Amino acid sequence: MSALKDRLRADLTASMKARDEMRSSTLRMVLTAITNAEVSGKVARELTDDDVLTVLTSEAKKRREAATAFAEGGRPEMAAKEAAEGEVIADYLPTPLTEAEIAELVTAAIAETGAAEEGMRAMGKVMGVVTPQVKGRADGGAVAAEVRRQLG
Repeated sequence: MSALKDRLRADLTASMKARDEMRSSTLRMVLTAITNAEVSGKVARELTDDDVLTVLTSEAKKRREAATAFAEGGRPEMAAKEAAEGEVIADYLPTPLTEAEIAELVTAAIAETGAAEEGMRAMGKVMGVVTPQVKGRADGGAVAAEVRRQLG
């Protein structure tokens, strides 16, 4: 079993004992998303830590997008709730990369693949090298924007 999933379950139990409703409901929601990922597809399977991290990243992104949508829609109380859920999920994600670190990884990937001469046609090659390195630590859109900027 995934160590991260075990940690989530243990933290859920602790938050329930502490009567922390926000944390409990968020962890329940995340564990449900993990269970759904485990049973999706033709055969049920046990998720690895990387798979759980992918689910957590997806859930965190949903919370960010929902908070933005609620804020723009004039629902500040719902935006605050979504943002708080996002903060709980962020506790389980690795520290995000800075823009400088992303730029450094992209520069190294361009040098590694020899994509500088090919320009934008090599974006797929560069993304293929960078994506596994930034998994769970940076938004794919931000990485793609940096690749576009550097490839010109």
